Amino acid sequence: MNLQMLSLAEIQSLILKSYKKLLLRPFLRAITDYEMIKPNDTISICMSGGKDSFVMALLFKEIYKHQKFNFNINFICMDPGYSIEHLKLIQSNANHLEIPLVIHRSNYFAVIEKLSKENPCYLCARMRRGFLYNMGMSLGSNKIALAHHFDDFIETTLLNIFYGGSFKTMVPKIKSENFKSMELIRPMMYIRESDILKFTKKINLKCLDCACSVSALKVSSKRHEIKTLLATLRQHDSCIDQSIFNSALNVNLDACMGYILNNTKHDFKEIYQTNFNNRNNNDSCVLEDDN
Repeated sequence: MNLQMLSLAEIQSLILKSYKKLLLRPFLRAITDYEMIKPNDTISICMSGGKDSFVMALLFKEIYKHQKFNFNINFICMDPGYSIEHLKLIQSNANHLEIPLVIHRSNYFAVIEKLSKENPCYLCARMRRGFLYNMGMSLGSNKIALAHHFDDFIETTLLNIFYGGSFKTMVPKIKSENFKSMELIRPMMYIRESDILKFTKKINLKCLDCACSVSALKVSSKRHEIKTLLATLRQHDSCIDQSIFNSALNVNLDACMGYILNNTKHDFKEIYQTNFNNRNNNDSCVLEDDN
């Protein structure tokens, strides 16, 4: 049975009341903690048609309406080769939620299927981001916002450890290397995916899951494996998600085998020698003071 989506007024009421603690507060906290919005910013809200980006769009509309920050917004979507049905669903949801969505067509699905059929997601993400930067710049934006949530952060951390051989996670904001005037922000970073799911179910919002025609041919993925692992770990430790997230906030370089900073690699011998020299210098200072 297809249930009708709640009215926009009802949805806005839920954001301000029942879901304020789960969605709006962590959204505002991330923006404040990492200074994601500055006065006179123009931000392109990037929408894929999925649940995460629609929720992000609603939250941005809410803080814009109440003038929480002095900024401007627009809503953009890259069509990488969606079916007619998928496009109709995206546009229908946008119309219902009064989101003035700008959709630009590309042929990325066809390109990715030819270049990277076995591992399409990484290439798709990079190509999509460049396209969205260009779209944002054409609309006068200096920032794009992506809807990566808390679970995306911890899953990315584990993906890099298990399959990338590095300790690396997503970051709250980053300057674009190829589009010098542009910055990327991730204001959903404190919001749990389970809370997004609860909210979209509550308002009866039907969204795209993954409309990729390339990845649909694959039965599994590394990210799916990580999600399954985390679900198992949660059965034994309910705090496992937060512990993984916190690990990226508490990196101890003194106890690392090596690290990369500003594209320069530092190995353990260098770290050890630096610590040894610093310790000797501090000891010398103490001796001089005592004399």
